[in-house]
Amino acid sequence: MAKTVTMRIEDDVYDLFRKAADGEHRSISNFIESATLSYLSSETYISDNEMEDILKDKNLIKNLKNGLADVEKGKYRIVT
Repeated sequence: MAKTVTMRIEDDVYDLFRKAADGEHRSISNFIESATLSYLSSETYISDNEMEDILKDKNLIKNLKNGLADVEKGKYRIVT
């Protein structure tokens, strides 16, 4: 069953959503839902198969652990 979500956004953000939704001939609600789902499925999560491949790569895991240890020791620099 569909749920109703209330959110407070600034006028300029609302206008941006409205323009984007109009450009895709969607309601604002549908545009926000579609854009959010697209972002979550492509940017945030990986598939179980991808995670399995990552965890099988022992060299990658070793390097990630070494990198985390360096960060925890303060052995890093930010490059801009």
